[in-house]
Amino acid sequence: MPTLVISDFNIVCTVLGGFVLAFGLVSFFVKERLYLSEALIALLMGVALGPYGANLIRPLSYARENSEENLDSINLAFSRLVLGVQLVLAGVQLPKKYLLHEWKSLGMLLGPVMTIMWLVSGTIVYGIIPGLTYVQALAIGACITPTDPILSNTIVKGKFADNHIPVPLQRIIIAESGANDGLGYPFLFLALYVYRYASLSDRAGHGISLFFTETVLYTILLSIFYGVMVGWLAKDLLHWASEKRLVDRESFLVFAIALALFIVGSCGMIGTDDVLACFIAGNAFTLDDWFRLETLDDSLQPTIDMLLNITIFLWFGAVAPWEEFGNTPEIPIGRLLAMAILILLLRRPPIILLVHKYVPRINDLREAAFAGYFGPIGVSAIFYLYVTVEFLRQVEMLQLDESQLKGVQTMMKATRLVIWFSVIASVIVHGITVPVIKLGNAIPLSISRSVSRMTDNLPGLGSLVAREPSRRRNSVSTSPLPESGLIDQRVDIHDTSHSISTPPRVVLINEGIESGRTLSWDENLERGRDRSAME
Repeated sequence: MPTLVISDFNIVCTVLGGFVLAFGLVSFFVKERLYLSEALIALLMGVALGPYGANLIRPLSYARENSEENLDSINLAFSRLVLGVQLVLAGVQLPKKYLLHEWKSLGMLLGPVMTIMWLVSGTIVYGIIPGLTYVQALAIGACITPTDPILSNTIVKGKFADNHIPVPLQRIIIAESGANDGLGYPFLFLALYVYRYASLSDRAGHGISLFFTETVLYTILLSIFYGVMVGWLAKDLLHWASEKRLVDRESFLVFAIALALFIVGSCGMIGTDDVLACFIAGNAFTLDDWFRLETLDDSLQPTIDMLLNITIFLWFGAVAPWEEFGNTPEIPIGRLLAMAILILLLRRPPIILLVHKYVPRINDLREAAFAGYFGPIGVSAIFYLYVTVEFLRQVEMLQLDESQLKGVQTMMKATRLVIWFSVIASVIVHGITVPVIKLGNAIPLSISRSVSRMTDNLPGLGSLVAREPSRRRNSVSTSPLPESGLIDQRVDIHDTSHSISTPPRVVLINEGIESGRTLSWDENLERGRDRSAME
């Protein structure tokens, strides 16, 4: 007798599959016409389907014994998995020997810039969130210091990026977001070791020695060495297997993803930095550019990338502590909002604007403003959140007095709220920025078109407009054909200040403006064909 089996597994498969199907039907319209990121859509859908919505996704019930500690372990493992795969793919898509060629730009971004981002973030948290010491605030600031490779990919890929962001700038953003994820470890553990061994005991020297031996030497340097060796060996083995015709096309395409899984698991077993090792391995794997060029036209890697993005942000929408944001008297929602705004405005843009002349791949203030603003906070911050929570749980087990224990618990609660709220704010703000920019450009354009229609019915105005043909002949349209969904953007052809790359089609507009009206696209194209025929 058939029975209705409403199990957690069946519900999750139905919800995830149904959302991917529904989103897939309108994905082009959402991403290439509305310019909304898939991360934002998935996050909102996770809220709607999670415990605070339809309750179809119930994260706590998936954890063993409904334990919050077990749920934290799931979140940490899920974040590691997604970051590992994404960072190998990020390393693979960079050109040959990219890290070696761009060491000056990356050295500035991963050294002084990242250090200032850490200090600014920690200072903002310390100034706004009550009950924290400066060292505790620096530990929380370290979690939100790295830029996220997953959200960065949604910004530097797609039609908007192709039309408005130079390829060198796209690549340096991808490289920085991949490398700084793994390099967040020194900032985080420097603060954590100082807190544990200097603030909670009188063993500051021991904490500093542990920082250099365990974090710098073992976690960071060993991860770099391990990533280079594994990536290089994987490249040579795949070369050999391909030359001997031992590998089929399917296994060839999935090789980079399997490499990511291997590194995440093996680095997890030896306790080193799997995130950094994955990015380094991806760069070593494509050091000669062979694999990247072989898979350039294949869609498997972007497909896996999209599935991981949707899945993890759907999960984040369901698992985020939404109820605690407004029901925590110690950290009211107003303070969280102020903190998120200040972090988005001050954490990255000012320092990028100040040092952009020392970053060869950032050419001018316009590119610096873009690179500074689009430094999102995402999955990497959640990863470091649960690394911090795991560390603090070990500290809780020490012999602490009542005030020290209360300080640890206060830090744990503040870390959860601050990082989750920062991630959500970044996903929302960066997810709607491009649509807002497009809407801002569309409103003046609509007014201009309305005025043009009025001139058709008012000969007096039409004659006034027709008196200035020379100025309007210098106007060019840098938009692709209207079916692309982009807004017309007119710039003076003599203006050399526009360094952002323009689309390939440049069509003269308003030539022959004796009628005093703006010609339509069809009329412009027809005139262009007529001129070509006469020539």
